[in-house]
This record gives sequence, structure tokens and C-alpha cells, in this order.
Amino acid sequence: MRTMRKEWLDTDYYAILGVKSDASAKDIKQAYRKLAQQYHPDKNAGDTVAEGRFKEVNEAYEVLGDTETRKEYDHAREMGYFVGGPGGGQQYVRVEDLMGGGAGSGSPFDLFGGLGDLLGRQMGSRPRPGDDLTAEMNLSFHDAVSGTTRQLSVNGQMVKVKIPRGVNDGARIRVRGRGGPGRNGGPAGDLYVTVHVAEHPIFGRSGKNLTIDVPISFIEASLGAEIDVPTLDGKVRLRIPPGTQTGKTFRVRDHGVEDGKGNRGDLLVVVAVTVPENLTDEGKELLEQFRKQNPNDNPRSHLGV
Repeated sequence: MRTMRKEWLDTDYYAILGVKSDASAKDIKQAYRKLAQQYHPDKNAGDTVAEGRFKEVNEAYEVLGDTETRKEYDHAREMGYFVGGPGGGQQYVRVEDLMGGGAGSGSPFDLFGGLGDLLGRQMGSRPRPGDDLTAEMNLSFHDAVSGTTRQLSVNGQMVKVKIPRGVNDGARIRVRGRGGPGRNGGPAGDLYVTVHVAEHPIFGRSGKNLTIDVPISFIEASLGAEIDVPTLDGKVRLRIPPGTQTGKTFRVRDHGVEDGKGNRGDLLVVVAVTVPENLTDEGKELLEQFRKQNPNDNPRSHLGV
């Protein structure tokens, strides 16, 4: 909350922006933008009137554009009161009471200089939370999947950071109360740690699912087979049906990443058919016999060629 100024009692900021006193925050913002653009010095070079209006518009929005400041402004104009009170607490005090007399005791604005200093000291003595701090942490793929606890040095102090299971690369972890110290007895700020997860040599990741590319032979793809596939927990047996094509994805349920709520993703196995590079003469002869026995086997028939 800002220290009130004497201009608040004799300046109608709503009128300056051309809005009603019950205007919404959106209407106030739109009115300010329109007037600021209209009277901007770049569009009115040398126009002292426009320059003055531009300053008025900005001052009006400085008060009305902030929700809390607008409330204090409205109350001050309605009641003629100002915020005061010992110990930083809020107390509404009449200007006449501060003067120690009635309307004839002099201008109430003679008091504003001292009153502003008093209010400024009161605002400055209020408890204020500390600043939030940021840090970064590098994690192995395994630590990100299984969760861990690591320590960071922040402003010369060691801070424990609990890494939840299944944390994603780029996630921000909030550590409450380990930011900057509070002021005047206020609470400490928070620490936000951004994690960077290293890649795995064979596994990829998509949310809670793990992915893996697995090569299969031409014979396995053609005739079908059962193959072993690695997981984070060991290996599983996967059945490859006959006629499997490159790019086919198989889902192995509940072998993915477990999140902090106990939910676990799947392992997505993408197969790629490999072609033998060094055929024996006998192997070549067998493949030639296969081609002769399947003359209509054209994988490009859907292309019209």
C-alpha cells in the first residue's frame, strides 16, 4: 500500500480518465491506454497542454490501476480520512482530529508533509516477506525417474531439495521458506529450483511413458518371434507377430515412469526391421527363390507404380 498524498482529496482521477467511479479494472485500463496514446509526447512534440494531460493521465492510472491503492483513494475521498495508527496498524483518523481543532484551525494540507513521513515510516516498519530466489540443478535420468534428495548451496547455506518421483526436465520445484530473509519479522521467501534431466543412452521419455527403439531382424519381422526388451526394472518378453513392419509400436503396460501419486506410465517399444548387410551365397540364393515365389509382392503398389 502506498502513502497517501494530499492531491487525493481534491483531484478526481476518474474524471481525468473519463470513467465512472464504479468502472471495472478493464475499463480503467482501456481508458488509460487510449488517452496515453492520444497525448503521448511522441505524437505531440512541443505541445505543453498535451504534455500536461499525459502526466495527469499517468498519475491517474498509477492510483486507479492498482487495486489496493484505488480502495484507499476511494475511501479517502468519500470520508476525508487518512490511514494512520501506531505500530504500523491500520486506523482511520480524521484530519480535524490530527489538527486538534475545527475547520478554522488552518488548512489541513499543512499537515501532509509530516503525515506523509509518518505514514512512510509506518509502512516501512510493517512485516514484509523475503524475496523469492531461483536456482538450477542437474539430475541424472535415473534420479529424475526414481526421485531423490539433493543439497544446494544458496547464499552460502546448504538447502535440502526433495526431488519427487517422475520429475520432468525443466520442472520448477518450490522449497518453501528457503528464499531471502523476511523484513521486520516477515516470513522468508521461497526457493524455486529448475531441474535439468540428462538423457538416457537407450530410453526416451514422453510424460509418464518411456520409449525405446528396438531392432528386429528381417526373419523375426516376417515369421514372428518372441524377443527380450530391456526396462528400467530388468527385461520383459515381447511377442512380435508375423508381418511386423518398421515403426510398429508395442505397449508394455506399467513399465514406464511412476509419478508422485503412484500412477505409472507404460513402455512404448518401437521396432525397426534391419536388413542383413553380409549375406552368404546360400542366403542370397534363398532370397532369390523367395522373390521368384512371390512375384506380386510389391510394397509400392499403393503409389501406383
